[in-house]
Amino acid sequence: MPHHWHQRSGGVGGPWNALGRRKGHPALGTNRRYATAVDARMNERALEVTARDAPLQSLTPDELRLDEVPLTVDPKPRRKVKAWVRFGETPVRVDAVAARWTPSAVGITFTVDGREHRCWVWVGAVDELP
Repeated sequence: MPHHWHQRSGGVGGPWNALGRRKGHPALGTNRRYATAVDARMNERALEVTARDAPLQSLTPDELRLDEVPLTVDPKPRRKVKAWVRFGETPVRVDAVAARWTPSAVGITFTVDGREHRCWVWVGAVDELP
């Protein structure tokens, strides 16, 4: 039996795994070129369903304490962020714009399926994008 046959059949050593695939290579049918776009579209669809089925949660006035802490309002909001929000009990991460903030909370806007949403989230739920 030729040496390469032994390696392809899952023998000890060689560049093949137990299923006869090259190690470090995707299985047949895996589309590496469009994988990111497909993942993004699947996430977008999941977000649309979640946003449709449950109400968007926001911090309460007692949590915000807007009458006690300084509030900054951006007249032309353009600071792009990634933020964790909740629709009902479901947490999701969205691309958003920071429109206003306090020392402990950020008021964000984001769009899902053509509909604009606004809510307040804790500062720790937001990551500013470069």
